[in-house]
Amino acid sequence: MTQFALLATEFPDIHDLAARAEAMARADARIACGYARLTLEAMVGWLYDHDGSLRPPYERTLAARIHEPSFQALVGAALTAKARLVKDLGNKALHEARGVPAADGVTAVRELFHLTYWLARTYGRGAKPAANIAFSAEALPVTTAVPVDRLNQLTDAARRYVEAVKAREAADAQARASEEGRVALELKLAEARAEIAAVRAANARTLDEHDYGEAETRDKFIDLLLWEAGWACDRPGLDTEFPVTGMPNSSGDGFVDYVLWGADGKPLGLVEAKRTRKDSRIGQQQAKLYADALEGRFGQWPVIFYSNGYEHWIWDDQRHPPRPIQGFLTRDELELAILRRSTRKALASVPIDGAIVERYYQSRAIRRVAEAFETDHLRRALLVMATGSGKTRTVIALSDVLMKANWVRRVLFLADRTALVNQTVAAFKAHLPSASPVNLVTDKAATGRVYVSTYPTMMNLIDQGGEGQRRFGPGHFDLIVIDEAHRSVYRKFGAIFDYFDALL
Repeated sequence: MTQFALLATEFPDIHDLAARAEAMARADARIACGYARLTLEAMVGWLYDHDGSLRPPYERTLAARIHEPSFQALVGAALTAKARLVKDLGNKALHEARGVPAADGVTAVRELFHLTYWLARTYGRGAKPAANIAFSAEALPVTTAVPVDRLNQLTDAARRYVEAVKAREAADAQARASEEGRVALELKLAEARAEIAAVRAANARTLDEHDYGEAETRDKFIDLLLWEAGWACDRPGLDTEFPVTGMPNSSGDGFVDYVLWGADGKPLGLVEAKRTRKDSRIGQQQAKLYADALEGRFGQWPVIFYSNGYEHWIWDDQRHPPRPIQGFLTRDELELAILRRSTRKALASVPIDGAIVERYYQSRAIRRVAEAFETDHLRRALLVMATGSGKTRTVIALSDVLMKANWVRRVLFLADRTALVNQTVAAFKAHLPSASPVNLVTDKAATGRVYVSTYPTMMNLIDQGGEGQRRFGPGHFDLIVIDEAHRSVYRKFGAIFDYFDALL
């Protein structure tokens, strides 16, 4: 008996995919994670098709739909984190060449169970699943014979799902071809969404008392984010429950949830994890006490992270207050953050290259941005410059100043058209060739110090990973430049600016 039987009557397609993930959870973690992600994609697709409160994002990818504010408002922070966890475990399983830990398959199916419980409880027309229904890892089937072509089966299932979605969209497009068909389709859609809204409202009158296992999600999600940044319990450099002394309690002892170590044996970072129902910022003072204890013993104050599993904060030095962050920094990024405490120069002391900018107002703009970052301790600035006044050159000279002062190592320049990307790359090559500018639209694998991209290209690259970690983690870029910023840009692609922990 499948634990996803609660879906069978009203959500048969989602049920079939979930049952496949469940069947493989203890037999092949890689295939289980892949099917769990595919099930989530089908579930999220159903929500966007049927719930009129959801606004379609800039594109139909799973990552974009989960990040959409209306989706997060609908499902809440806890279920959003579960959706991200299932998505990322699926990505990890498909990108990680090494064996996928058996626990990942169970975790993906467990989190999927809670998500589908919410779906059935919120939108089901018939009998609702009992509040005390619980996921059981022990009840998962044990399969000893796993088909050799199991990955091909997953690929075929994903292909069939995509083809079905495309076929439905094509049918809708054909129906919209005529005015009568368009009106009929819109009326049908409006009626269906009104019915769904009524069902959802009726179900919401009963208090949801289901235990969604938030503590398990918190621990696994933090572990996954650490893995994406290159930290893992089975690799050197990460300690859990690390003992420290000198704490203000009766025994003077304490245990740091996670310590991230440098190659020199000094602490680069620490992570303090709090219960998910508490504000993550409650851990700030506790984390500072741990950081002070580590500094007293090892002579280095680590970068502080504190999290409740859903919200994550970073406190990297005494210059800026703690701020939200979407994940953790890599060892290289942490080492650079600590090194900058002693090597970062005053921006006013770095001359502006007169060969790049020649006009007085360009130099004034660069100095004013520098003051905003250094004196005012701001992390965002806006330049308003007329057409033909040399915006690109101004930004190139600003990047040069920030690089020479060791404030910035890598820059991301974003434009809304490929032609502008090409122009910007050419300008950087002409005026700052030492930055090795990279055109991500045409060469996604290249490396350099300045990366130029369109918004959709970068959104797709954010969600891509490789062996061991994401290619572009939250700390990869130190400065992001938006060419021709408009509210519509932030509305469609705000996920980029939320994801990267960078000056803007």
